[in-house]
Amino acid sequence: LDTRNRVLHTPTIYIGSLNTSVVRVGELFRAAIKENAAALIVAHNHPSGDPSPSPEDVRVTRNIVKAGKLLDIEVLDHVVIGHHRFVSLKERGLGFES
Repeated sequence: LDTRNRVLHTPTIYIGSLNTSVVRVGELFRAAIKENAAALIVAHNHPSGDPSPSPEDVRVTRNIVKAGKLLDIEVLDHVVIGHHRFVSLKERGLGFES
């Protein structure tokens, strides 16, 4: 996102298996740095259809937020998408603690 929160790019970073995906935090920021983004929103799906964040989702979110602070790229949210529903980790206060 740019400084007005307009979308600059929507890259697909990872395609996981049915029940797992390994996330390298640095890979998430590569496109953001290349596009000179001011902020980003991370989103992924749960193939099970249940968008409830897993402990791993929360751990990864914490790491993404920390990396964003170091790179001066604000992480606005991490959204988990399920069947006809989604969960905002930011809205739930998961992984965005100061």
